[in-house]
Amino acid sequence: MKGPRTRRRGSYIWFRLFLSLIFVLFLAGGVYSGSLFYFTVKDIVAHAQIPSLPNLHLPIPAISSGGESSGGEVPRRLDLPEWEKQERVTILLLGVDKREGEHGPWRTDTIILGTIDPQSKMAGMLSIPRDLWVPIPGYGESRINSANFIGDRDKYPGGGPALAVKAVEYNFGVPVHYYVLLDFDGFEKIIDTIGGIDVNVEQALHDEQYPDPTPDNPDRVKTIHFDAGWQHMNGQSALEYARSRRSTSDFDRSHRQMQIILAVREQALRLNLIPRVPELMVTLADTVQTDLQPGNIITLARWAGEIEQDNIKSVVIDPNMTVEHITPTGAWVLLPIREKIRPKVEELFTSPAAPPPAPSSQPQAAPAEQINRLAQEGAKIAVQNGTPTGNLAAQTATYLKKQGYHVVEFSNADRFDYPQSIIIDYTGKEYTIQSLAVLFNVTPENIRRSPNLKSEVDIRLIIGQDFVLPASP
Repeated sequence: MKGPRTRRRGSYIWFRLFLSLIFVLFLAGGVYSGSLFYFTVKDIVAHAQIPSLPNLHLPIPAISSGGESSGGEVPRRLDLPEWEKQERVTILLLGVDKREGEHGPWRTDTIILGTIDPQSKMAGMLSIPRDLWVPIPGYGESRINSANFIGDRDKYPGGGPALAVKAVEYNFGVPVHYYVLLDFDGFEKIIDTIGGIDVNVEQALHDEQYPDPTPDNPDRVKTIHFDAGWQHMNGQSALEYARSRRSTSDFDRSHRQMQIILAVREQALRLNLIPRVPELMVTLADTVQTDLQPGNIITLARWAGEIEQDNIKSVVIDPNMTVEHITPTGAWVLLPIREKIRPKVEELFTSPAAPPPAPSSQPQAAPAEQINRLAQEGAKIAVQNGTPTGNLAAQTATYLKKQGYHVVEFSNADRFDYPQSIIIDYTGKEYTIQSLAVLFNVTPENIRRSPNLKSEVDIRLIIGQDFVLPASP
């Protein structure tokens, strides 16, 4: 007969699995049905006997804002969002090809960086190709999908997910607060449990080399085929559709994965998931790993209920943002074109800044005083022309240098139809930011914060069509 301690432990396991389920469906469903999840969790917590709940501790990734850990206790991150203040939260979703009976470590077939901004009620997803050739902190250059493998193999503090988080932070300049790791067996089971999904196959997909390994024949392949048009898919066929890449490309595959995510969302919206919670909890027993705490998951669900479908953006790093390359060892990889990726990342992961003080509320600094304060901050500024006016970036850079600003580069922006000027802040040089905002009449929502670990500048100024360059005296 099991004693009270065993029952309490069992309650803890079921509760943790339920919370993991809530988050995975919440994220995979494209940030949907938050209120349903929130009140479901609230109802179960209210009726469940979980004496040990206040002492729940889930693993925390070994990444802090000050270097790598040397082992021992895994440090808590120093840049976690303040949930009470509703700050932006960024979560890394990792999909691994973990099969029953196999032993890791594993590379990540799927890498999606998701973000939720409860203040602006916006959400976004960035799909990162697994063959992207980037620096893995502490290990040199490699495919980004190897970070999880290396971290688990070398017993990196926090394991593979911690090193994957650090690699994404380092290369994209976006703080990653949490991670969720899901294996593909769990993916299949979830879709089967919700009754399958409906997907509009945009063009016929035929793959005669789809991997179908067995213990006796790890190189076995099979043929899969999907006709164009609407198709109902179970877990296995949905996984095949999402993973196939032999007859197309990794970019097409990323696009199909986004289709699957939205299809899961649509199916879940049609269902009342509450009666299936016990079945789904069992499904995810060995397929989900996350460092989100229970209270965080409930908060995420509540925020999700406030986000409209039109405010969910998705970006796939595609051929326009990469270059094919063969490494010295003969490996085919993708080199990132960072100047094309950066604007997309900033669009998804920056938030409007707090309004700058009104010019009338603070005395204007005398020219000498302003030059001195700008020099003290030493903010490195990149000026980009976002208008059709030729040579405007160079002319503006010259003008700003005469005013005491430290302009280190100027160029054209990614497009020439910016109606208003935009300031992107990477390092928090506030005096320079506020003075530029006044000079260029930048509105609060167009001052964006983007802490960037790899940015070579402190501030990026994109000139909009509302700016008129002052005439020379």
